[in-house]
Amino acid sequence: MNAPASGPRRPLASLVSALRGSPALWWSFLYFFCLLSGYYVLRPVREAMGASADVEAIFPPSMIAFFAARGMPLQDFTLQVLFTCTFLIMLLLQPLYGALVSRYPRRVFLPLVYGFFIVTLLLFYVLFDTGVPGRGMAFFLWISVFNLFAVAVFWSFMADVFSNADAKAYYGYIGAAGTIGAFLGPFLTRTLVERIGIAHLMLVSAGFLVICVVCLLRLRLWAVQREREQRLVSGEVPMGGSVLAGLQLIAREPLLRWLAFMVVLGVGVGTVLYNEQAAIVRRLFTDPAASTAYYAGIDLAVNALTLLVQVFFTRLLLSRYGIAPALLIPGVAIIIGYSILAVSPLPLMVAVVQVVTRSSEFSLAKPARETIYTRVPREWRYKAGAAIDTVIYRGGDLTFAWVYKALSAFGSHAVFSAGLLAASGMTLGAWRLLREVDKLPAERPDASPSKKEPAA
Repeated sequence: MNAPASGPRRPLASLVSALRGSPALWWSFLYFFCLLSGYYVLRPVREAMGASADVEAIFPPSMIAFFAARGMPLQDFTLQVLFTCTFLIMLLLQPLYGALVSRYPRRVFLPLVYGFFIVTLLLFYVLFDTGVPGRGMAFFLWISVFNLFAVAVFWSFMADVFSNADAKAYYGYIGAAGTIGAFLGPFLTRTLVERIGIAHLMLVSAGFLVICVVCLLRLRLWAVQREREQRLVSGEVPMGGSVLAGLQLIAREPLLRWLAFMVVLGVGVGTVLYNEQAAIVRRLFTDPAASTAYYAGIDLAVNALTLLVQVFFTRLLLSRYGIAPALLIPGVAIIIGYSILAVSPLPLMVAVVQVVTRSSEFSLAKPARETIYTRVPREWRYKAGAAIDTVIYRGGDLTFAWVYKALSAFGSHAVFSAGLLAASGMTLGAWRLLREVDKLPAERPDASPSKKEPAA
């Protein structure tokens, strides 16, 4: 699986050449396309739930009564409560996930993760079809877990399939396949939601995840082949080690600490925008279908810009200049956007900066960060990487959701000034991360004839 040779060829011609030369890239394309299609079919439903003024559709009646009895109407703390519960669920799931990847081989735990999400989607079909109270909260929490775990597992698996050179050449293209899927998802939602209802969207998403399982089973063959050819530690045996090894590695390793630091502040930037946008939607839309369609439109704009960058710039930057530009450019763009918002926080500018923030993360920063994992041991990827993308990520969400709530009392200028500080810190974190990356070997350091992963 060799990376396509660099040269002056047009990006689309390079993509066609890469697809012809790597069957594994085809399956990776289909995998990420279906994964993000399935997620983005449901994302507008989640956003509409988070911005909904119908508190009875979101929270269980007992929970509404509990908060009301204490003088805390839930409609004033919807996102803060949802983000707090999401973080607590992540804390509970992280040891379970750590136990899964420690005790079971790749061929077992990867299908199990996606099988769990498929089964729960069928359950949500029933909940939405029957209008069970509190379904909004349950779904918001579930899809927050699904998004992070499913995508984190995907990228960890890609580092088993592809080398560092392959990653620099292919990850931009794989990301583009996901972006095309992210286009299809909201398009299907806008087209179908008013015809078939929200409940049936759960079945559409479940169908995409079934295809993901087929893809990962096929790609496992190339992962095994690469590990044998390069005498890497096999992913076909249990990884071993502690179920909390991911968090322990983050505390111990400087590179992982700076990755976590960068992710937390990057999440903070997005969370501030997300909350401000939800407040705008709550004022402008009262119909759930209309707000769902609005969020689908925002997703389409994000994905359009993301795809443009992925196809024409990501591979060029990663292959020729390494990960530094891809990590630093998003930070600079977000600093500029937040500087404008701090001076003039207009609703239209909030939407524009939201598009720039999310598209730069998906098209540049995320592929750049994931190439780093091709140069570290498997335990760093599957345990520490997953911990960063779940517990650490949602911890940042939780922190900045409450920061936003406190600062919103002082107006939008205060909110976006704090966001500007977070964006500056994120860019500093990217610079320090690059210094740690320079110390890594060119490829994974776990080359060995041994069949067992070293204990944590």
